[in-house]
Amino acid sequence: MRRAGAPFDRGAATVLVLTLVAVVLALSVGGLVIASCLVASQRARVAADLGSLAGASALQDGLPGEQACSVASRVALANGAATQACSVQGETLDLRVRVATALWPQPATARGRAGPQP
Repeated sequence: MRRAGAPFDRGAATVLVLTLVAVVLALSVGGLVIASCLVASQRARVAADLGSLAGASALQDGLPGEQACSVASRVALANGAATQACSVQGETLDLRVRVATALWPQPATARGRAGPQP
């Protein structure tokens, strides 16, 4: 039985707190997903750069293109990346890698290019 003049907001604080908790959780999960993508992207860039530098160094040492790409792929793998493609044009090596993202279905990709200055 309701008392005369009693407000109808009984339990409204519970709903408000639950809504606030849900919003904070959603923002936290979103932040974690973005951070995971940024970390994977950075790892891919580092692996592509280091791999392409190692491959270009192998080219400078006289190795043929296939072996230089093998060196680049090994360095990329040691840095947690899988090689997508590797090509050699003259003394320049172009390496494309991918790194799995923990909380996102698509992998992070990066490209590294190294060789002598033109």
